[in-house]
Amino acid sequence: MCASINHERRRFIGAAGAAAAALGAARLGVIGTAIQQVACAALTNEGTLPSLSGATEWLNTPPLTPEGLRGKVVLVDFCTYTCVNWLRTLPYVRAWADKYRDDGLVVIGAHTPEFPFERDLENIRWALKEMNVRYPIAVDSDYEVWRAFDNNYWPAVYIANANGRIRYHHFGEEAYAEQERVIQQLLGGGGRKVDNELVKVTPRGLEVGADFGHLRSPESYLGYERAESFAGNAADDTRRSYTIPPSLAPNQWALAGNWTVKGKGVELNAPDGRIAFRFHARDVNLIMGPPRGGKPVRFTVTVDGKPPGAAHGTDIDERGSGTAERQRTYQLVREPQSITDRQFEIQFPEPGVEAFCFTFG
Repeated sequence: MCASINHERRRFIGAAGAAAAALGAARLGVIGTAIQQVACAALTNEGTLPSLSGATEWLNTPPLTPEGLRGKVVLVDFCTYTCVNWLRTLPYVRAWADKYRDDGLVVIGAHTPEFPFERDLENIRWALKEMNVRYPIAVDSDYEVWRAFDNNYWPAVYIANANGRIRYHHFGEEAYAEQERVIQQLLGGGGRKVDNELVKVTPRGLEVGADFGHLRSPESYLGYERAESFAGNAADDTRRSYTIPPSLAPNQWALAGNWTVKGKGVELNAPDGRIAFRFHARDVNLIMGPPRGGKPVRFTVTVDGKPPGAAHGTDIDERGSGTAERQRTYQLVREPQSITDRQFEIQFPEPGVEAFCFTFG
């Protein structure tokens, strides 16, 4: 992974989102309009739209160039398909691409991978189809487009005017009304009449915005390169048996069974492996799956030692049962009632699964 990447990117984004949420819904309501108008009136000149020639592949389109895009308003959205922060922005980006296409907007997703399996073109194609992403995608597996933009975040939006000048950027979630007002202003700059109504979206599953007001658990990586709050002593790149302690502190996690802790994640070597996490959030998500060519892996989730029932996520049933068929983000818990400290556990009766990162919402 490129050394210039800011590894605090998602924590920074989450903190910013929490601060924004604390201001209340009114910020995006009555006073939101004033904020959006100020932002649009104060657009800055951030330089020319960088080259896209570093893309290793283009999907949904022939290759695009800044020169060929002159006359269009261009929105470049840096993404990677397991990133829950990006997934929660996707309903808006899809809607903008559809609504403003005929007005001259071109949305380009720059898919820059975080985990090795996100470089796999088959995985990317599958994810885009599942997520109904039909706009152009620059596959940025070598980070060339990322570096050309001097970018450090997933998600990150850059919007260029019809003359190829970047006039606006936004890092992270939220500010959707503000971003759409910028699109409208730039599209209307040439005298074109643009519908000034904001899009309405109905997110589902992983695309539902986080409950920042109750979110107390941070994104947590399992591989030793970036792991924190592991309850025990990990043996790097070594097969080893682990046990879950009698109690976990908030946001602490543990392994049970025979695992190999690798740089990017953990791999189960023998039957009956478990991962536990003491969390405080509405949602629990886990990036995991069998390696390419591996067979699907069954698993069972419990919350405080019981089946999740109505708190089950979209990838399991009320009994907590699910199957990991490929490497992606799985939504495992969505608490519909009170949010408090709880203990999540996921059990795998068979070996072969790889797990990389917990995210919460």
